[in-house]
Amino acid sequence: MKNVVDTAPRARSAASPSRSTSARIALDSSRSWYILCILTFAYSLAYIDRQLLNLLVDPIKRSLFISDTQLSLVQGIAFISAYLIASPVLGRLVDVKNRRNILLVGICLWCTFTALCGNASTFQGLFLARFGVGASEACVFPIALSMIADCFSARRMPRAMSIFILGPMLGGGLSLVASGLVIKFAREVQQQFPMFAQFLPWQLAFVIIGLPGILFALVVLLTVREPLRSKVLSGGEDDRQFTTRDAAAFLWIRRAFYARILLGVGMLAIVVLGMPAWLPTFLIRAHGMPAALVGFRFGMLVVSFGIAGALIGPWIAQQLERRGYEDAPLRTAALSMVPMLLCCACIPFAASATGVLAAAAGTVFFFSLPTGCMAAALQLVAPSRMRGAVGALYSFVAQLIGFGAGPTLIALLTDHVFHNPKMVGYSIAIVCTIASALAAWLLLTALPHYRHLLAEERAAEVD
Repeated sequence: MKNVVDTAPRARSAASPSRSTSARIALDSSRSWYILCILTFAYSLAYIDRQLLNLLVDPIKRSLFISDTQLSLVQGIAFISAYLIASPVLGRLVDVKNRRNILLVGICLWCTFTALCGNASTFQGLFLARFGVGASEACVFPIALSMIADCFSARRMPRAMSIFILGPMLGGGLSLVASGLVIKFAREVQQQFPMFAQFLPWQLAFVIIGLPGILFALVVLLTVREPLRSKVLSGGEDDRQFTTRDAAAFLWIRRAFYARILLGVGMLAIVVLGMPAWLPTFLIRAHGMPAALVGFRFGMLVVSFGIAGALIGPWIAQQLERRGYEDAPLRTAALSMVPMLLCCACIPFAASATGVLAAAAGTVFFFSLPTGCMAAALQLVAPSRMRGAVGALYSFVAQLIGFGAGPTLIALLTDHVFHNPKMVGYSIAIVCTIASALAAWLLLTALPHYRHLLAEERAAEVD
């Protein structure tokens, strides 16, 4: 029986260009967990500025004289257009170059561009700064998926992926919690240092959030080495190089699986990125909550329920696996879409801000629950030297559909269908409920194809 990678054109053999600087790391070792912590913190850092922008919607609009739709372009198109340009290139580099070094450069760049958001005085300036943030942050996801797969066994990988996926919850949630303090601190800095008087509080907040990340890049430089690449399922080293044509052929042959799971990821991303982008504004506009209070409550909700969902997901998958479901990771993801749909639909009908937050808590829990399982499922059926490309494709589609459609579709419904800024809650419900239903259908229909790929992998181990 042929090896799973033999169904695509034969890959070129070549030694790893980074072998001399790589370190052999025992699977599931303390060093593996340290690298996971570094990657999770990097992912958290990448999300801090995103949620800060969501909370500062109205101050930015007043300062730059822009509409909801224009601001949604900064939230979505500015970021995602750069992300989409950079993602394929970075995904390919992850498979052939030193991943630690790519991460170092990425951290320095996105922290610098985040600080430059604070220098923006026009819509165009803010758009360009966000473009830079998007291009540099595109490196994190493929690097992390590739490195985690080389540091953990197949048994531990779903748990490790789930912990990594906590990054956006921690970064975004803590950003919301701390945003009121950051804005207050920005005002105090202005009073103490007249040189910053030309900045508005929201501008200085971006500077305060962005620049400290350079110190974290130094920690990465001093404490992390590039791990050797290994094939987790077969247990042996797998350092074959795949050309772009080889990778494309591999994915095309398995398109029935990859098309469904990637589109399903995109639909999930609409909820993950669209609901948090506009829910704070809905609470401020429709329920009169102060921005600082919204930041604290919604931020705590995102952190607590996001962490709970991400950690419970692998446990549910393990229970399903014990019951004989070999497709347990993907099945867990598919089933979680149904209660997420119901929570999204409830958001505009809650009678109070507390009710809105309760519906949002359920949404956050169920969209966090499957993310680690889905990432692990993709990596478990990918060759080692294609993990960066598969991770980049996963992130590419999620960002394309999620950022490109999520916030903007909600804004377009509010501006051009309801013609009422306070109706943004109904826009959230319509867009996110439809996306949840499509995600459930796509992932459920991907299950038989996933089982087929797992069977191929078992056959490859025997050979």
